[in-house]
Amino acid sequence: MVDGGEGPGAAAARLTGRPVSAVRARAGGLAEVTLAGGRAVMVKRGDGPGAVPAEAAGLRWLAAAGAVAVPEVLGQDERWLVTERVPTGRPGPEAATRFGHALAALHAAGAPAFGAAPPDGPRDAWIGLAPMRNEPGADWPRWYAEHRVLPYLRAAVDRGTLRPGEAAVVGRACERLPELAGPPEPPARLHGDLWNGNVLWGADGTVRLIDPAAHGGHRETDLAMLRLFGCPYLDLILEGYQEVAPLAAGWAERVAVHQLFPLLVHTALFGRGYAEQTLETSRTIAGI
Repeated sequence: MVDGGEGPGAAAARLTGRPVSAVRARAGGLAEVTLAGGRAVMVKRGDGPGAVPAEAAGLRWLAAAGAVAVPEVLGQDERWLVTERVPTGRPGPEAATRFGHALAALHAAGAPAFGAAPPDGPRDAWIGLAPMRNEPGADWPRWYAEHRVLPYLRAAVDRGTLRPGEAAVVGRACERLPELAGPPEPPARLHGDLWNGNVLWGADGTVRLIDPAAHGGHRETDLAMLRLFGCPYLDLILEGYQEVAPLAAGWAERVAVHQLFPLLVHTALFGRGYAEQTLETSRTIAGI
């Protein structure tokens, strides 16, 4: 975590204007830094060009909706991001229901287009360790195939984690997207990488979202990602969501459609273990 000789403590001091009293490394390239006076902050070094500006812009865009809670951005530059530290607690049913309400309100805040980046965010952003381009489009099935499925399919084939014959199965799934997409919906304001690891259950009973890959998309994509990797009290989250913004009929049958994107990202990044799940999902979508 060194950039030109600068570590997380020095970065935190420079970006907040506060002396640092302690630095403790955390998993995932993070550091917990204690500032003079005792305030603890989280410091993260960007994984690639534009990663920090994209994440900071995403956090601000999510916060601007006044719906979900996110850590406050306290400082940033091209390489380093400093945010407030969130004391964590245990998942609970009441917090899950409130989170469902808040997530529905976030999605309803909307976006200018499918693929729209946060207002001050770069077009070339990231989802986890994978590049993600925010290219606006009007037709969701076509945009989803072109900008959220096929780029990671090509990356998986190029890296040898999917074979060309297997890629054809994913291609057949893409061909069916227009008929399986469900009723048209306006672009939603998505977190974009909403797996359980990015959901912090706060000690105060408030759920906060971290590490967004925020963009305009279909609201069912966020919900499908929560289901894909498991989330405590998911049924209560969904019940709370539907109390505020009922999902269109058939949404449960469309989960596989929306999971194809994150599965391909993981296939491109992490290999054959996810490839098998991607192929199973693609066969379900393609009806083969």
